[in-house]
Amino acid sequence: METEKTTNPPSGYGALILFLVLLGVAIYLGIAQYVIPCIIISVINLVLVLPGLIIVNPNESRVLTLFGKYVGTVKQDGFFWVNPFTVKKKVSLKANNLNGQQLKVNDKLGNPIEIAAVIVWQVKDTAKAIFSVENYIQYVNIQSEAAVRHLANTFAYDNLEDESAAVTLRDGAEQVSLMLEQELNDRLDRAGIQVLEARISHLAYAPEIANAMLQRQQASAIIAARKQIVEGAVGMVEMALARLSEKNIVELDEERKAAMVSNLLVVLCGERAVSPVVNTGTLYH
Repeated sequence: METEKTTNPPSGYGALILFLVLLGVAIYLGIAQYVIPCIIISVINLVLVLPGLIIVNPNESRVLTLFGKYVGTVKQDGFFWVNPFTVKKKVSLKANNLNGQQLKVNDKLGNPIEIAAVIVWQVKDTAKAIFSVENYIQYVNIQSEAAVRHLANTFAYDNLEDESAAVTLRDGAEQVSLMLEQELNDRLDRAGIQVLEARISHLAYAPEIANAMLQRQQASAIIAARKQIVEGAVGMVEMALARLSEKNIVELDEERKAAMVSNLLVVLCGERAVSPVVNTGTLYH
């Protein structure tokens, strides 16, 4: 597997001046009707001088191969002259955004979900990008999709069914993103690609189960709220009985305590406002 080696070719301005000088000589010889010398100088100019001139823009590179052999990569921006017989392939070093399409996959528990990711990547090793894979851009797209599918199969969407799950796709965004970035770097290292950032951009249940899952989430939220209300109500009833006993306001037997507890729980846990009933008789009538 080829690895990148940087080369620094000579400046192209000297070759450009040589090209212009030879061009002037060829024109002069042509005017003077020295046909053969004019043709020879023109061929030298067009075959050996001009094809070797290259311009490398910022955040770009040129991968050079000579008769099938990799000779180096020009990463420095500027105007250069290289061997005119080399093949010069342009490779961008800029960061690229991959907005992945929405994939329908199953999570760890087998629930169908929709997931998509945004990935920021750039070429780190130009030699690997050109020689190790057929098309490094297509390679990034396919491997990114495979990594997102594998990630979705590894974790549950949430912990409603798996309460022991420490990391889920919905709640563990930071950890999931880091794991996705690490897996992508491992997969794309063969192509000389570095992943700068990877984030989940879309996450939802598949349409066929979305309504059922929404009802389940609503039911779980109601149960959690009821649990908190009951815990608070029990604490308030306990405090009320303790204060009544401490202040000696009224003596209640076990039956009346049970009735009081029942009434207080109904008042505190009910969804609607209650209508009080005023007892004008005795405690027992």
